[in-house]
This record gives sequence, structure tokens and C-alpha cells, in this order.
Amino acid sequence: ISFISCFDQNSNNFSSSSSSSSNANGKTNKNNGRRTVLLAAGGGAAAAGLLAVGDDVKYTYEAVERTGRVASTLAICVNDYRVTLNAREKIEDPEEKQRLLRECHQRCADRTLEVLEKSGGIFIKLGQHLSAMNYLLPPEWTTTFIPLQDKCPVSSFESIERMFLEDTGTSLWDYFSEFSREPIGAASLAQVHLATIKETGQRVAVKVQHPSLQRWAPLDMRLTSTTFKTLKYFFPEYDLEWLSSEVEISLPKELDFTCEAENARRTSRYFAEFAPSLPLVIPDVLWAKKRLLVMACESGHRLDDLAYMDAHGIDRDEVSATLARIFNEMIFGEGAPLHCDPHGGNIAIRYHDNNNNNNNKSKSKSKSKSNFDIILYDHGLYRDIPLPLRRSYAKLWLAIIDGDIPKMKRYVYEVAGIGEDKFPLFASAITGRDFINVVSATDSGGVLKPKEASEQKSMSTALQEGLIVDLVQMLGQVPRIILLILKTNDLTRALDESLHTKQGPVRQFLILARYCMRTVFYEQLEEIRGLGSIWRPANLVRLVGAWWGMARVEVKLEVFELWLRVKRALGLGSGFGMGMGMGEEAQQQVVPVGKKGQKRLEREVEAAAAVSVAAAAAA
Repeated sequence: ISFISCFDQNSNNFSSSSSSSSNANGKTNKNNGRRTVLLAAGGGAAAAGLLAVGDDVKYTYEAVERTGRVASTLAICVNDYRVTLNAREKIEDPEEKQRLLRECHQRCADRTLEVLEKSGGIFIKLGQHLSAMNYLLPPEWTTTFIPLQDKCPVSSFESIERMFLEDTGTSLWDYFSEFSREPIGAASLAQVHLATIKETGQRVAVKVQHPSLQRWAPLDMRLTSTTFKTLKYFFPEYDLEWLSSEVEISLPKELDFTCEAENARRTSRYFAEFAPSLPLVIPDVLWAKKRLLVMACESGHRLDDLAYMDAHGIDRDEVSATLARIFNEMIFGEGAPLHCDPHGGNIAIRYHDNNNNNNNKSKSKSKSKSNFDIILYDHGLYRDIPLPLRRSYAKLWLAIIDGDIPKMKRYVYEVAGIGEDKFPLFASAITGRDFINVVSATDSGGVLKPKEASEQKSMSTALQEGLIVDLVQMLGQVPRIILLILKTNDLTRALDESLHTKQGPVRQFLILARYCMRTVFYEQLEEIRGLGSIWRPANLVRLVGAWWGMARVEVKLEVFELWLRVKRALGLGSGFGMGMGMGEEAQQQVVPVGKKGQKRLEREVEAAAAVSVAAAAAA
């Protein structure tokens, strides 16, 4: 599925080799080549399907049919591109060449969409993921797959009843007095029903896995893996096996709702200490089985429902800032779990009136001072970021915000193992910005500057000129956790852009910078503690220096944020021109720091603050 985006940039190599072979061997070998492609692609996928079937005749028949559907579409698409690329070689008009390729893109995307919709389950999820990969796939593919984001299969109520009985040993109606026959929402792996618990009368949301997944998931995973292996065989320079590898790792966890329940409880516990400053709501989990999850009903509106927010006086800039704090806390917080699938369907917003405490409907579970809550759903895909990676990642972002190229190169290597040759590409991937803007001076805006249409066009042009091959290869080399961080970055950026805030990305980067600074600061504290008692004169001087360095940057950030608020109040939009100046002093004396002894560290920080104030007074 995913190799076609690369054809536009590298058609000469592929089609010239095909053409030369055809000219040398004539029409017969041309037909043989086509049969080879069809047989290899179809046979590989068919073999994967047959290996996965059991003894049940009906299942075997359906498995062969399912496998054949995927295999035949794969073979037809491969051959379609082969024929199109060969035809392009005989045409000199660039516009006509582009037209042929665009039409081929669309034909193959339409065929693939039909197969994904018929197969459902994992294939829907794969299509949803591909629809967001506009940096890797041509628009004909990503646009065609957009309906998969909302068009998900719905399992019958009867199948849900049977599954509930199989998994719990009791009838659904023994536990619930009410249970909606139609789901309030359906996704690729599950659907959600509203229900009322018979014993307590509590209104709950019941997440139920599509029953068919238990039967088809093993086969579909093998088909997905075989598809990408087949594509790699024919087009080795476009190795996208990392996509199927990530599916194989993540999917079993996503299909086990007991894991999701634990992730939800853990996230709720972690963010409880931040209430009421962060208005985050995680629905309480009542109980869970592998395919069933019963949780408190917490409803809201989509984040792109701007009319709802405006009607209730919800400040979009504050919503944007809250999202930035939530996900930066997940990335940089000590022991924080990272939600790796924060797309628009997994986040909701709701209004509450803090002045109306008698209205139960307006009460906020988060007890926030804001007039809104952010509700986070679907906790199936989580990761923990190792401490060394978290620290290097923080220093990388400080270098990016400062436009410090030497430090960017250093920390890109520490974070992702990427050398100097591909570091500009990784810097662009992680920021979603053109590298020219990444390395621009902070005074001219840099990554703080809103993305313009011309920048998006230049990025697309770079991909069309062959950079796509490097991008594919780079993504195959980086650690899997980095891929998920990149995915989370992309999704949260998309959420922020959907809010159409007045301040653009500036405030998001200010919040990011603050989290990065604190991460580096605690690292410095740990190094100082490793040198002996904190009260030794030399260590005390180091502690005061570290605290003072962070305090200076914090003041700069506060002043910059205040300036943004003033400009917004005056209707002047976002502004630039205030350099951060944080890179050099933020990235010295670094070694690991742990959560153990956190209270002691806080006392030491307070002591350092007191000493610095006393020193200033004495001076």
C-alpha cells in the first residue's frame, strides 16, 4: 500500500530498468514479468493466509476469500504502477506525466479503500494511520482514506450479547437494566454503548471489542506483514516494514482491554496531583475484561467544534495551552505515561460553570479553575519514555528553539541515532517545519513563527525531489519509541491547528521550553548531589548557579507570555523578536536524575532560592 508515494520521485530508476528489460526481451518477457509480479505478490499473501487457517471449513473458506481479496488488490496495484511508469517513459510532456501518475494513484487508492472497508478491523486502523501520513503518501491516497476516520464497522447487538455471555458467564441483562442497542460511537477495534448498571443505577459507557477481531486478528496481522515484505522485495529502497512491525507490537496490547484499564487508572492517579491546574478528566474504570470495558460516562464535544466553544465562552488559546501542558507532562514528567494516540476522536471538551456549584451537570470532575474540561479517551496505546531519552529529547528541543545547530546534531544522534547527513530531515520531522525555519534565529521567529502556505509548498517540493526516500529509510532506522513520539507530536499539532488560535504555535513552544528547562535543571541537581553534601560550599555555589540559570529563563518565558497576552488583548496577533537565550546555560553539567528523593530535591531548591535572595540582599 505505502510504497506508491515514492514512485513520483524515483520513477526513472524503476521504469528505466523495466523498460530496458522489456526492450531486450520483447513482448513475451513483458508478459512474463507481469505474471511474475502478480504471482509473487498474490502467492506471498496467499501463503500467509493459508498458514493461519484452522480446520474449520467455513473459517478456511472465509480466510481464503479474505486473503485473496488482499492479495489480488496488491498484485493489481503493483502491476498498475508498473504499466503507468513504463508509459511515462515514452512521454516528454511533464504535465502529462503527472496526470498519468495522479490517475494511477487514484485508481489504486480507490481499490485499496474498497478492500480495507470490506475487511474491516485492523485494516480500517491501518487505513486511518495512512490517511494521516501526508508527509509520506500522495494526496490521492491520504484524501481517499479520510472517510475511514469516521466510517467504521458496527457489530450487531446480538453478537455483543453473545460475547458478553462468553466473557463474563452472565447475561448482559443480569448486570445492566438499560443498554443501548445502537452504539454512540464506533472505531476500528471497538464500539461504545451507553448503559445503566442495574444494582446502582449508575450511567456508564461500555466499550466492547468487535467480536470478529478474535477470529481475524491473527490472519490480518500476518497479511499486513506479508504485504509490506512483498513490497520491500520488489522495491527494497522503500522499506516500510517498520509500519507492520509497530502494528504487531502495539495491536495485542490494544486488543486487551485490561491493559487499557490499567493505563487509564495509572494516568488518572498521575494527573490527580496536578488538579485543579490541569482540567483533565480520565473516565473512571469500573471493571474490565479482555474484550469488555465498563467506565463512567464522561461526554463532551470534539475539539474542532469551534462553534460550541465560542458559544460557551471557552478561550481557544487556553484550550491549546492546556493540551500543551498535558502532553508535555506526559513526555517530560518523571514516571509519566505517554498516550500515543491523541487524535480528534480520542479527546473531547466540555463546558462547566464554576459559579454554579448547585448544578450537578456543570460540576467538573477535575475541579478546575477553567471553565472547561479536557476528556481523554482510549488508553490502549501507551509507552514509557526512558529517563536518558527524555533528557536528551529535552536538550534537543532547547537547541531547536535556540537555533543551535551543533547541539541539534549532538542531541539528534543521542535521541534517534541519526548522523549529520540526515539530521536536518529528522529536525524537520520532529518539528513539522521546513529546516530553514528550524535553524532560523529566534529573533526572526524560527519554529515559533506560524507555518505559512509557502513553507508547506517548499516541504512538498523537497519530498517530490527525492527526499522521500531518505525519509522512509530514516523512519526505518529510529527506535520505535521515537516513532510514537513523532506520531504524538503530529497528532497534537493537528489538534492545535484545528483550534485556530490567535497566538499560533508560539505559546505551545513556550510551554515546551519550560518543561525542557525543568528537565535539564533536575538533571543538574542530580549531578550536584553526586558530588557530596549539598551544603558543601562548592556544591552550594553550583546549586545556586543552576537555580539562577533556570530562574532567569523562567522570568524570560513569563515576560514573553505576558507580552503575548497583551498583544492578544490589543488584537495584534502573535509576536516575535524576543530571543529566549536559554540554550547554553540550560545544557551544562548533565547526568541522570531519578524520582527518588524528589522531596529532598525540592527542599534543596528552596534552600538555594533562600541563599540567592540573601546574597542579593547582602550585595
